[in-house]
Amino acid sequence: MRSATRGTLLGATAVLIIGCSAPAPAPAPSPAPAPKLTPEPGASGAGDPYYPDDGNGGYDALDYEVTVSYDPAKRHLDGDSTVTAKATGDLERFNLDLRGLDVAGVEVDGKPAQFRREGEFELVITPAEPLRGGSTFSTRVRYSGTPRTGEEGPLGSNGWAYTSTGGAYVIGEPHSAAYWYPANETPRDKATFALTARVPAGWAVVSNGREEATATEDGWTTTSFREPSPVASYLTTIAVDRFTIDRENITTDIPVLSAYAPGAGGRREVGDRVVEVIEFLSDKFGPYPQSAAGGIYLNEKIGFSLETQTRPTYAQWADLETVVHENAHQWFGNSVSVASWADICLNECLASYAQWLWAEGKEGQNLDERFRNAVDGLRGNQEFWSHKLYDMGAGNEFDGVYDKGILATHALRKKVGEPVFAKVLREWPAAHKHGNASWPEFEKFVEGAAGSDLSGFFAAWFRGTGIPPDEHLYPGNLRG
Repeated sequence: MRSATRGTLLGATAVLIIGCSAPAPAPAPSPAPAPKLTPEPGASGAGDPYYPDDGNGGYDALDYEVTVSYDPAKRHLDGDSTVTAKATGDLERFNLDLRGLDVAGVEVDGKPAQFRREGEFELVITPAEPLRGGSTFSTRVRYSGTPRTGEEGPLGSNGWAYTSTGGAYVIGEPHSAAYWYPANETPRDKATFALTARVPAGWAVVSNGREEATATEDGWTTTSFREPSPVASYLTTIAVDRFTIDRENITTDIPVLSAYAPGAGGRREVGDRVVEVIEFLSDKFGPYPQSAAGGIYLNEKIGFSLETQTRPTYAQWADLETVVHENAHQWFGNSVSVASWADICLNECLASYAQWLWAEGKEGQNLDERFRNAVDGLRGNQEFWSHKLYDMGAGNEFDGVYDKGILATHALRKKVGEPVFAKVLREWPAAHKHGNASWPEFEKFVEGAAGSDLSGFFAAWFRGTGIPPDEHLYPGNLRG
């Protein structure tokens, strides 16, 4: 356009030289005034009815750049973390979640911001100037202290924990991230994640994603990891111990890093099979959706293992079946995350059923026979059948998904038939890759793939509180 404008002016000048009058150029239009800001506070919760105070509103987190220095001997952590986010409306102030730890200062877009603590974990931040809706902004928080150990959840303690060898690790569902860095602690707001961690020489750090660099200087070792795929905050982790670390590759694009805590070296028999597990699951669920793989093998008697993204964290008791389960989550739960905690069957029912797929594919088990034997043994167990698999209520998320969820998923397989079931297992995670989804959306997806109304089946198995009627209990040829 600049060239065309210059040509027009030159033409007008030429006409003026030969004596013809020319109209005066029109004045340039005044720029439109910027829309007036109408800033409001961001919500102090993300709106999940099960945990209404978790997370925050008013912005969409895009990336976490977490830098920490941790001294195991003193149990002291220094943090300097930056959250990049996009304002979803004009923001007067907004919240991050941070449990414990002392905040030394906050900056928004490089300018000092006011901050205060509110309630158990809200860090309320007021920037020097209101933030315009749609703008991208960065929030830097500097903090320090002794990380608080976590609260008890349905499966065990959530959050920061200490190892028997003096190290530390973080796992928890639904809470863990805010125990060691400021976050929007809700799976509804996924973001990329990077960690740079400094520990005394002789100690090692393991986290999510790709290992980028490790260097030791002046008695301290600094290691960096980066996870380029969006991750729900509870699936981020840090583990500090005197790890022995094994490295290999699934392909040239997917590095595998497995870390064994002192006393966990005997777990290599299990850990060495992670490539085999991922290749098996990829055949069922589609291409592996994460940037890296491996595992963190603790020597701790904790109540659960967790599918921390790319690199699950395993309790002392974890076996090969657990490795299958946690790696199935890399599709179901990690890549496709819940829209609300009521949807947890999307994670656990499908990951638990992966254990049966492994038993069938690798060990030759007859799953129909296994199903019938299980149902026969549980027919009179009202407590077992009473657990809802969808919208089970806060605090009850894990009551039925690991056992009743397996039976329900196998019954679904028989109801829709092998071709449709195989299609669902591959196309559902592809359709929602690196996003969020709900259980009702899954029901509609399956019905679309099957071309039939399955509302009665889903009501009986996933929404009901009793043993399903025979037509849904033994669909297809399942009765035998």
